[in-house]
Amino acid sequence: MHLPPNPTLTLNDGRVMPQFGLGTWRMTDFEATASVRDAIGLGYRLIDTAAIYGNETGVGRGVQASGLRREELWVTTKVWNDRQGDVAAALRESLAKLQLDYVDLLLIHWPVPHQKRYVEAWRGLVELRSRGLARSIGVSNFDADHLEAIIADSRVVPAVNQIELHSGFQQRPLCEFHARHKIITQAWSPLGQGKVLLDPVIVAIAQKLRRSPAQVILRSHLQAGLSTIPKSSSPARIKENGALFDFAIPDADMAALLALDGGNRLGPDPAVFG
Repeated sequence: MHLPPNPTLTLNDGRVMPQFGLGTWRMTDFEATASVRDAIGLGYRLIDTAAIYGNETGVGRGVQASGLRREELWVTTKVWNDRQGDVAAALRESLAKLQLDYVDLLLIHWPVPHQKRYVEAWRGLVELRSRGLARSIGVSNFDADHLEAIIADSRVVPAVNQIELHSGFQQRPLCEFHARHKIITQAWSPLGQGKVLLDPVIVAIAQKLRRSPAQVILRSHLQAGLSTIPKSSSPARIKENGALFDFAIPDADMAALLALDGGNRLGPDPAVFG
C-alpha cells in the first residue's frame, strides 16, 4: 500500500506543509529509524521530532534510509526548555543529529513562562529563519497570552502552534485565536493517548463508516482543517493511521464529535509547566 498524496496547508509565511504526518514521541533511536523509513515508504511526508525526545539521530537515519530527496520531506524539530537562551546552538546540535542542513519547521517546545525567556527565544527563531536554517518557525503548547506576547514584540506571527488536541480536549477558543492570526493548529496526541478510542460515539461512527476509531478521529481533524501527527512505531498502525484519504465523515457525525469536548487535558498545563 502507498498512501495517496498528502493534503497540504499553506502557512502564513507562504510555504506549503503536509497536513498529516508521523509523530515520534517516546520512540527510541532504533524505533525512530524503522518507523520513519516505513512511514515515508507508505507516503508520509511530514516527520515530527524534538530534541527532548532523544531520537533525532534515529529520525535522521530514517530520512536517509528512505532514499527520498530532501525537498520532498518536511522535518520538524523543537527547542527544549533549557535551551531558550541559546536557540542557535540548540538547532546546530539538532541538525548535526538529524544529518540535515536545515529543518522545515522549528518550534519552541513550551513557553515555560516562569523563565521569562520565550520572547527572547522567539527572536532567536526569527533570526534562524532569516539564515535559512529553519525554513518556517512556530511554537508548541503556547496559550493565547504567550502568542500575543511574541507577536507584539517581534511582529512575526508563528506559522504553527502544536498543541494537545483530541476529541475530549478541543481547545476551541485557542483554535479561534489561531484562525484570526492565520496560525496553523497542529494536534499532538490526537488520539488522546488511546483514551478516546473506546468512546461509544466514536466507536459507533467507526462501525457505520467501516473504519477504525483512530481513523475516524484523524479524518475529523483533517476535515476541520487541522494538521495532525499521530505517533506509532507499529508498522500496521502507521499504515492504518495513514489510510484517511478515501472516505469522509458526514456533517452530522462531525457535529457529534464536536459535542464530545469535555475540556479533559491529559498533558501538562502550559501556564505552569517547566
